[in-house]
Parts: sequence; structure tokens; C-alpha cells
Amino acid sequence: MKHILEIDDLTVDGLRTIVEHARKPIADLGRPLEGQGVACYFAKQSARTRNSTEMAVVQLGGHPVYITDAEVSLGMRESVADVTRTLACYHRILCARVFEHLVIEEMAELDVIPIINLLSDGAHPLQAIADVLTIIDEFGTVEGKVVTYVGDGNNVTRSLALAVGMLGGEMRVVTPPGQKFSDLDADRIGAAGIDFIWGDRVADLVPGSDVIYNDTWISMGEEHMRDEKLRAFEGFQVTAEMLDLAPGAIFMHCLPAHRGEEVTDEVLDGPRSRIWPQAANRLNAARGALWFLATHPSNQL
Repeated sequence: MKHILEIDDLTVDGLRTIVEHARKPIADLGRPLEGQGVACYFAKQSARTRNSTEMAVVQLGGHPVYITDAEVSLGMRESVADVTRTLACYHRILCARVFEHLVIEEMAELDVIPIINLLSDGAHPLQAIADVLTIIDEFGTVEGKVVTYVGDGNNVTRSLALAVGMLGGEMRVVTPPGQKFSDLDADRIGAAGIDFIWGDRVADLVPGSDVIYNDTWISMGEEHMRDEKLRAFEGFQVTAEMLDLAPGAIFMHCLPAHRGEEVTDEVLDGPRSRIWPQAANRLNAARGALWFLATHPSNQL
């Protein structure tokens, strides 16, 4: 059974297939979810992810069912396995936005229903697919483009590095020394055959970039670390002056943004910002991924 828990669950051809179909007119995709349900489990709040996923299901002919812990109390009222098996009785695909990546892995290991990771602490694959769609919209290709991530080495960074690298782009990551990828993340990216450049000096890595990418420094659940993180990231805010180090670059941010912290309003709302086309591509990414799993030979009933 085929699942999408992280970008490297896909082959390069698989990723290209999703990207290709995400860019197609909706009418060309058929209605592979006609008359079928898609369970959308959310342990975390969401704006873009919930709306894009539910609308993508509808566009493919399916019926999305929004589920929170108020209904299932995952791992407490019922085990992860029991909830997953129950939802598999009614739905074609299970999409889940969770805190711990281990939860999404436990769901997938059962192989009773195709799983899409809508976000976990380990990966954000649909965001990465939306990101490469945005780069393709702008430049026509990812191949040969330099994407420089400035900020916290997190789940978004890892998924982005995998997607960019698999499509032939160059990935650079600029973080404070104590905020870079874990060795485990670096090893996983390397195992996918992807090289990336890491450094802690903005002036060394931003010049020559085609894309400057940013994410919040304080993720959901890290509010207690706010003061510590703001100190650690001093000097890493994306400003107009930083963008000027790469005159041809566009700016991207996965949102939500903490305006005035990791990025200025001038950059977010400026002419080189692509945050709204990027947000719009979340719908296209979700539709492409859902189409891929609904039509994949391994997932046919």
C-alpha cells in the first residue's frame, strides 16, 4: 500500500507525477474519489491545510470528513491502531495532521488505508510540493535553481530540501549554529542522494539564490521557548537588505508568519514576495497527492 509520510516516500518519478497532475486542469483528473470519503484528522489547528485538503477532496469527487480529538481522543479513548482501522471501514484515504511523526508512522504500518501526512514534527510533504509548484510557476523548473532557507532547521526545511533536491535544485540552509538539522535529518537527506549546503553566515549563502525561504522561528507548541529562540535568531530576520544580497530572488514563506520576527512586513508584502501564490498552491499540492494515492496501483480495492 502506498502512503505519503515524507517526500522521500516517493520516487523521483512519483514526485514528478504528483507535480505534473497538480498543475493540470481539474477536469483532466477525473473523479477518482467519486462517492468516497476521505478522513481528515487534525490534532493541531490549521487554516491552509484544512481548507486546501477538504477542497481538493471535493474537486476529486469525494466527501471530506473533519475529525478532531474531540471525537476520537487519539491514543487515549482508543488506540491509534483501533482508530485507524475504524476509519478505514468508511474512507478511501486518511489524511492526518499530528504532533508526533511516530503517530503517522503507526497509522501507515497497518497498511489498511492510504495515509497522507498533513504535518508532523518530522515532515511537511504537502507544503514542500506546494513550494516546488510555486518555484515552477515562477521559473519554469526547479532544476538548477538555488533555494536558500534562512531560519530554523525543522520539518519544513527537511521536506523542502528533499523536494528541491529530488527535482534537481540546489538547497542551502542558513541557521544559527545551535539550530541546524539534526544528524538524523542530515543523514536522511543524504540517503536520498541529495547534497545540501549548511552554514551560519547569511552573507556567505544568500548571494546567488533564486529563492529565499523562511518559516516561523517559534512553531506551535514551542511558545514556552519564545524568548530563547528570539535571542538565538538575532540577525537572521529576512529584511529588504537581505533580499538585496540576491537581487533576482523571490521570497517564500510557508505561513503563518510572525510579522516583525523572522521577516519584516516590507518583505512579506513586497513585490518579490510569492506567499499568496504559494498558499494557493497548497490546494493544487493536496489535489495532486490525493489523485496519486487514489489512482496508485498499490491502493486499488
